[in-house]
Amino acid sequence: MLFICYPKCTTCQKAEKWLDANGLAHETRHIVEEKPTVDELRDWQQRSGLPLRRFFNTSGMLYRSLGLKDKLPTMSEEEQLALLATDGMLVKRPILVAGETVLVGFRQAEWEQALLK
Repeated sequence: MLFICYPKCTTCQKAEKWLDANGLAHETRHIVEEKPTVDELRDWQQRSGLPLRRFFNTSGMLYRSLGLKDKLPTMSEEEQLALLATDGMLVKRPILVAGETVLVGFRQAEWEQALLK
């Protein structure tokens, strides 16, 4: 499993504690130091089944300062992917990639259902 996070993010810390408590081994990747590529984001979005807008960190300062709430609806999917790939702080976190399963954000019930079958 690949756990993509921002170490200072409390939600990421909570998610990693949950993984550890459930004995789920994972490789950790710092989302800012090693930001996701366009190809990774496209692949994860397809595997997750989520709309691309769910991959944006809508509560982040960068999202707000760029005025993305108003700009995203008029951008193509390729433009959105390219934008996401420019800065890890634009990407919703944590992201967990486990085989064909991709989870975005930490909702414990969702993670339990997906990973503790």
